[in-house]
Amino acid sequence: MIRPLPSLLVFSLLASLAPLASADPPKGEVLKFSFDKSKVFPGTTRDYWVYIPKQYDPAKPACVYVNQDGVQYSAPTVFDKLIDAKEMPVTIGVFIMHGRVKAPNDQGLDRFNRSFEYDGLGDNYARFLLEELLPDVETKTASDGRAIKLSKDGNDRAIGGGSSGAICAFTAAWERPDAFRRVFSSIGTYVGLRGGNEYPTLVRKVEPKPIRIFLEDGSNDLNIYGGDWWMANQAMERSFIFAGYEVNHSWGDGGHNGKHAGEIFPDAMRWLWKDWPAQIKPGEGSSQLREITIPGEDWQLVGEGYQFTEGPAANSKGEVFFNDIPNKKTYKVDLAGKVSPYLEDSKGANGQAFGPDGKRYVVAGEQVLSYDESGKSAVVADGFKGNDLVVRHDGGIYVTNPRGTDPSLVWYISPTGEKKQVDSGLKFANGVTLSPDQTLLYVADTRSHWVYSYQIQADGSLAHKQKYYHLHVPDNADDSSADGIRADRDGRLYVTTRMGLQICDQAGRVNVILPTPNGKIANLTFGGPDFDVIYATCGDKVYRRKVKVKGANAYQAPFKPAAPRL
Repeated sequence: MIRPLPSLLVFSLLASLAPLASADPPKGEVLKFSFDKSKVFPGTTRDYWVYIPKQYDPAKPACVYVNQDGVQYSAPTVFDKLIDAKEMPVTIGVFIMHGRVKAPNDQGLDRFNRSFEYDGLGDNYARFLLEELLPDVETKTASDGRAIKLSKDGNDRAIGGGSSGAICAFTAAWERPDAFRRVFSSIGTYVGLRGGNEYPTLVRKVEPKPIRIFLEDGSNDLNIYGGDWWMANQAMERSFIFAGYEVNHSWGDGGHNGKHAGEIFPDAMRWLWKDWPAQIKPGEGSSQLREITIPGEDWQLVGEGYQFTEGPAANSKGEVFFNDIPNKKTYKVDLAGKVSPYLEDSKGANGQAFGPDGKRYVVAGEQVLSYDESGKSAVVADGFKGNDLVVRHDGGIYVTNPRGTDPSLVWYISPTGEKKQVDSGLKFANGVTLSPDQTLLYVADTRSHWVYSYQIQADGSLAHKQKYYHLHVPDNADDSSADGIRADRDGRLYVTTRMGLQICDQAGRVNVILPTPNGKIANLTFGGPDFDVIYATCGDKVYRRKVKVKGANAYQAPFKPAAPRL
């Protein structure tokens, strides 16, 4: 149950009852600098200001507040008072203007990067701050020679802004909660300019992150071609509450300006920094998330140092095998989670799956091979360059063939070894799996936002092809990069994508998105003795995560799951 957060009125009352430490608090200083060496936003130049409180001691890295569009809300004066009253920690403020690409001559117009930098989704601005601007701040010194040292702990960092600067602040925290966890959002632009209108949905679906956010807006805010700011901010608040985030707000009747935000900024800062240095914790998430994940069970590293991992598959014991494709090696993960080399020459194997006969079937070059437990291989089929495969309970095999053809193909290999083409037309047919009752075949189209569904016919052919599972695509990409797919015993479909592991219900809707620790994921399987551990191949790393659900093994007898909630 989500309990109501203390209202802004309560915080204002508490603030009035707690006198400041001094009537005339020590004043920090504000220094101005410029920055023109960005590689994230090449060619840009911008000014920025650094507030250094009087109480700052270089022996201890300071907390950080970052603000877009320069100094706003009388922040240095507010910080002087709150730091002196110990209502926020010793905090260095960094106030940054958006970038400009200067025109080559006085006849040209500068390129104004504000909307590009601020409204755009993705991690560009967060990388700009973490890799470029904040390191530049740490090369500066206060006027008295004090070196500037900033805390790298996200719990010690806040970020804020107004309008496009507000969505920029949230995006930085959303993409990098390890670096920013406290967000001040004034008249936030969560509308359809560069994809920000997706946030109310994503906040509900993505596994909650450790973020605390304060929202401000007014009923006379913009209602223009991009959307309705007033309604969008309320939609964001409802999404945060739904997903269990720590969220507070101050609604008024103002327009698209900073007047109201300036009035409530001190109280917003008090709330954002309340109980510091206690860690900000993520919310519980949706009921759909809680049906799948186990509290306290996060991703665990299984192995690292590979070049590119793919093709995870589990045998009947729950032991997991995966390939390091560039190194042409196959590895085994035992039931205790220990990784060991299994096959020194995998022949460049990619996708793999176990069959009802206990053999391991792999796609290697232009062949489908089977391996028995002794490691002896045999050719099952050849003549096409496959990618991934699934083996039915009767020994029939479906193989995706994305390369070397246009459009890509899907093949069926019968239990007796005959092969035939059963589909064409996808842009890049990739991951493939079966529904738990094995009446449907699912194929991921990497270069779109679809997973296709087909009904399987008695002879292995496919009918009733449908763009069925609708996936989310990040704003900075043109496709979902859907790759590996698996079904659980309840009929959900798990799809590895650019945005993480997207989990869909039987009706084709994404219910949950699980990001991985390194932001990459190419394929997955269910392993462990009870097949209730997700193993994910994530570039140079492999992770696992114990869950409440169990995977459906295609090599086992089919079974009928419960009908979906429509």
